[in-house]
Amino acid sequence: MKSVLIKDLTIGYKQKNNDKVVASQLNATINSGELTCLLGQNGIGKSTLLRTLSAFQPALSGDVLMAMTSSTGKTDAEKQQTVAIASLTDRQLSKMIGVVLTEKPDVRNMTVAELVGLGRSPYTGFWGTLTDDDKQVVGEAIQLVGIKALQDRMVHTLSDGERQKVMIAKALAQQTPVIYLDEPTAFLDFPSKVETLQLLRRLAHEEQKTILLSTHDVELAIQVADSIWLMEPNCLTVGTPRQLADDGTLARFVERPGIVFDRQTMTITVVA
Repeated sequence: MKSVLIKDLTIGYKQKNNDKVVASQLNATINSGELTCLLGQNGIGKSTLLRTLSAFQPALSGDVLMAMTSSTGKTDAEKQQTVAIASLTDRQLSKMIGVVLTEKPDVRNMTVAELVGLGRSPYTGFWGTLTDDDKQVVGEAIQLVGIKALQDRMVHTLSDGERQKVMIAKALAQQTPVIYLDEPTAFLDFPSKVETLQLLRRLAHEEQKTILLSTHDVELAIQVADSIWLMEPNCLTVGTPRQLADDGTLARFVERPGIVFDRQTMTITVVA
């Protein structure tokens, strides 16, 4: 099992004279087997944090660590090893971290099965030819996400919800222990939003994936997430939805004139 730890992490952009700091001194853990939802207002730095966690851009300071827990084999004791993602090669990272971005894939003349098969690229040779084992992994990923009926469809003919499931299946075919998703429900109708988040929660629990996603769907995140990361100016608050409701964190984030958060039921009401 693998979890992700961030220690004294400062994120932002390196510039010639002064670095642009987006958030600093962040500390948190994404636990294996849990669905963690990242909340925050527009422009607060959620996408920057996800890019830093994915090693798409370097941290300004601090560490992003991958912690792996394994049995010693001799007793019931477990051994934990940590490695900084900054020390990993691109190929090593591609076998550790899968990323699903907000942007819709602009794909033509490719079937669903072929796009999911691209998730095997970290394991294929120069020509990208899939072996029988690779094809089996692709089939299992398609089955897990429940899109077997779509596998021969052309990607450009899919609805937004169907396309998002395909991208999740592609990440599963990559067989990474960690998956990050940037606004995976952004273009979906409400039933599809619910279905997608339920799917991700199930994958985290049943497949023991470490899943972090950013979202603006606060009420859905509260109902589905095992843990919530709430980004506010230079602050990252972490806890279960119940904990963040009880300590007033969610009310502080949600409430505005005409918007009320009920701590007991963890629901949001618009007052006319």
